[in-house]
Amino acid sequence: MKKAPAEKPQWLTEEEQLAWRAYIHATTLLEDHLDRHLQRAAGMPHVYYGLLVQLSEAPDRRMRMTELAMNAKITRSRLSHAIARLERNGWVRREDCPSDKRGQNAVLTDEGFAMLETCVPGHVAAVRQALFDRLTPEQVRQLAEIMRIMAEGLQPTDADADLPWLR
Repeated sequence: MKKAPAEKPQWLTEEEQLAWRAYIHATTLLEDHLDRHLQRAAGMPHVYYGLLVQLSEAPDRRMRMTELAMNAKITRSRLSHAIARLERNGWVRREDCPSDKRGQNAVLTDEGFAMLETCVPGHVAAVRQALFDRLTPEQVRQLAEIMRIMAEGLQPTDADADLPWLR
């Protein structure tokens, strides 16, 4: 059986290429900036901070590990490694899930919540300095709208087979 010829790609315009490269460069720098700030402030990477924030906002500061991995868009293996490190710091503990014998919950401890409370002001200041202080209010509204549109178009569905949190 013969393969159909591949369609010719629709190359990016010069303006799209400039926008794409600026986006990649800026998001890489921003993530590195926030990562370095949190490493200095709390000895943890930005992704771990995000996990703690999610737990702090969850009912009873607890969440199923699979849901936490899905929200963070990371593999279960990476989440397990992160939670193990956060456990060693005393910031998180695991509990068996009462409704599913195979499942586990991650729980933010009081020590973890206290540590998070000390980090939040500095993290917010770092985000503000790196991003929002450089934009006009109209640019902030535009950025929010652009990111919302992108996220809606990229939101995975259950039909997507290779989702990180299923690995």
